Amino acid sequence: MKQLEVKIMGQSYLLGCPDGGDALLLEAVDKVDTAMCKIRDAGKIKARDRIAVLAALNLAFELSDRPATPTALVRPAGAANDAPDDGQINALLSRIDTALGVDGRLL
Repeated sequence: MKQLEVKIMGQSYLLGCPDGGDALLLEAVDKVDTAMCKIRDAGKIKARDRIAVLAALNLAFELSDRPATPTALVRPAGAANDAPDDGQINALLSRIDTALGVDGRLL
């Protein structure tokens, strides 16, 4: 496994990358950076941690809104094979929205 240095919202991160996974990792970094910059540029939220949580939720919501394909289901080694159903995902999103408050709603 090698390491790649990437930038997300102007901050550098050193990430572990499996051999041959450079393109996929860089694509993921680009999606996260784009999502976080979009939220930051909307001007309503300033804290990086809140921006990161909202970007992660938005990306997860986009993934849950698509039909699952074998290549889209990437799980860490040893993870359970049972994917959460739509009801579980919606319940989790609702709980997170409640916890974040009005300014933390998904954009």
